[in-house]
Amino acid sequence: MSSLDPVSPAVSRIALSRIMTQADVNLLGTVHGGVMMKLVDDAAGLVATRHSLGPAVTAAMDEMAFLFPVHVGELVHTYAQVNWTGRTSMEVGVRVEAEPWDVPSGSPVHVATAFLTFVAIDSDGKPREVPPLALEHAEDERRFHEATIRRRHRLARRAAIAASRDSEVVEGN
Repeated sequence: MSSLDPVSPAVSRIALSRIMTQADVNLLGTVHGGVMMKLVDDAAGLVATRHSLGPAVTAAMDEMAFLFPVHVGELVHTYAQVNWTGRTSMEVGVRVEAEPWDVPSGSPVHVATAFLTFVAIDSDGKPREVPPLALEHAEDERRFHEATIRRRHRLARRAAIAASRDSEVVEGN
């Protein structure tokens, strides 16, 4: 069991914003998916580092859903927070919104969502314990529950793939 005190998701929650420029677009004139993924990973990495009180590395991106395209000149906002913690790992959820840069009262559009798993590491690059989450609100509990489902699916998928490879080896003999 962890000797660390539980931490509220609000403690490490962040928002980052960036204007999209011509350097960010693909041949279709929309922002590259890879640019969006980097923004998401940057925001999630900051949250994971803040929550774990030290270095954390991306272990997996379970899902990234691109809902609407983003264009040059749009202001992109990433909102990230820890949804779930294990002993050494944590899931960070990121919501991405975009709005015109030149319309102060414009309504942001939800353009992407992602879920990433991070592992906290020590100075030798070995996993280290992370503080558990202090679930304070119904929304925190919902996020934690949904992250638990994603984790269960990730582990089941990993086990199924490993079993499939093991059966291929046996059949190949």
